[in-house]
Amino acid sequence: MKKILLIEDNLEVRENTGEILELAGYAVVTAPNGKIGVELAQSEKPDLIICDIMMPELDGYGVLHILSKRNETSAIPFIFLTAKTEKSDLRKGMELGADDYLTKPFDETELLNAIQTRLRKHDIRLKEYAPNADGFEDFIKDAQKIIRTYDLCKDRKIKLIKKRGELFLEGDLPLSVFFLKSGEVKTYKANQDGKELITNIYKANDFFGFEPVLENTNYQESAAALQDCEVISVPKQDFLTLVYGQKDVSASFIGLLCKKVAEKERQLLNLAYNSVRQRTAEALLTMMRLKDGQTKMQISRDDLAKMVGTAPESVIRVLSDFKDEELIKIDGGKISVTQPARLEKVVRWNVAL
Repeated sequence: MKKILLIEDNLEVRENTGEILELAGYAVVTAPNGKIGVELAQSEKPDLIICDIMMPELDGYGVLHILSKRNETSAIPFIFLTAKTEKSDLRKGMELGADDYLTKPFDETELLNAIQTRLRKHDIRLKEYAPNADGFEDFIKDAQKIIRTYDLCKDRKIKLIKKRGELFLEGDLPLSVFFLKSGEVKTYKANQDGKELITNIYKANDFFGFEPVLENTNYQESAAALQDCEVISVPKQDFLTLVYGQKDVSASFIGLLCKKVAEKERQLLNLAYNSVRQRTAEALLTMMRLKDGQTKMQISRDDLAKMVGTAPESVIRVLSDFKDEELIKIDGGKISVTQPARLEKVVRWNVAL
């Protein structure tokens, strides 16, 4: 039975919401203010936290800030409760790391759907997938449910590659990412004399060829089969959806890509985030051009996220970074680009020099 911590200072809302959750089969722990809520989060280790924003003792922002800094509570899914008049403050909560929010008054269906979605996303992040073709297929099925598209990876194909067969050549444009179901594949560079320098050898259950997709470059090396192979090719756009679409799916997929090798996983997570930075900077510059060079623009975070091709919370965090770096200013719903030249450098190098 999943345990939910409900932090709400209004007695009527707390009791009514708690009753709904208990009837839905959840174990419920309640707290009348943020201070007690923090204490219960640490002692009860709930599977999910629902927290009001405006409360005495310690408000919802303070609760989230404290819990996100502690290892034992930082990964717990967190849903804010907010009044309609507080909607303009939601960015602050998302920047702090909130997973979702519900606007009061909310109905029973809305509440339970939000909880189910967050728990499902959290479960995929914690699930250990077998590092083989069956584990990959299992992951795709779970990802389809969360991203809510059953077209995801439907065009993945198993290709039979004969020994010495080429998968891609240095300089080619990457259209797919590859999963090696059986056999061995080498990547290599060739010099002007035709001599090969092998850069890596991939065995069964390895992913390969994804770095150029994330870096938006052509292949920097070639790949060929060392023996007869079975290779699953995942279309580039589906791969990018798995990496950028939902943060919980992304974290689980990156772990699968790297087989939980900590250093490689950290590098790829950084690469994925850096790419979002670059594409967000590019989207802001594109908006400027569409507005004939005007540096002040009004665009919803959802629309900007669609331009970038990622989740709104990812864009919100990047915008917060840009604001801290003084590349932009944010006033209400309007964004002002204060350093377009430095944003151009982010697009090129990911560093605002």
